[in-house]
Amino acid sequence: MVQVRVLGIALDAARQHIVLLKPLGEESAEGRVLPIWIGEQEATSILIALGGDHAPRPLTHDLLVTLIEAVGGNLERIDVTRIEEGTFYAELTLVTPAGPLVIDSRPSDAIGMAVRIDAPLFVADAVMDDAGIPAEMVEHHDSEDEEKLEEFKKFLEDVDPEDFQG
Repeated sequence: MVQVRVLGIALDAARQHIVLLKPLGEESAEGRVLPIWIGEQEATSILIALGGDHAPRPLTHDLLVTLIEAVGGNLERIDVTRIEEGTFYAELTLVTPAGPLVIDSRPSDAIGMAVRIDAPLFVADAVMDDAGIPAEMVEHHDSEDEEKLEEFKKFLEDVDPEDFQG
């Protein structure tokens, strides 16, 4: 396993969101980066947490972290364990009063939780070897992502629950 950090969120040529994981201790433009395709909502949630911001109401990842803590647990680490037919798999390792638990998770949800509480992120060496790309291939879209984040925050501030009634 190699410990990684979230380098950022990027968009591919088809405008699909990708979370970029980079081994600790490597500069942004060197080594390898692991791109994992994620949904737009998960990308927004991760961007909010990376920016140190909070949504006006708890997002799903906030709720999960609060729930784990409320029952006396602690999210100890996240592991991206394997890739099968293009699908990434991850595990949450929890420490609970009843003992340790390892729970299957989508990487996007695991990362969304980890960035909220600074839980360590790890990637299996085989996953990095199979799916990692040279770091210089990554085009980072910070300003575009920040614009989307600001747009989403404005939406959250202005939305009225009655807007969702049928």
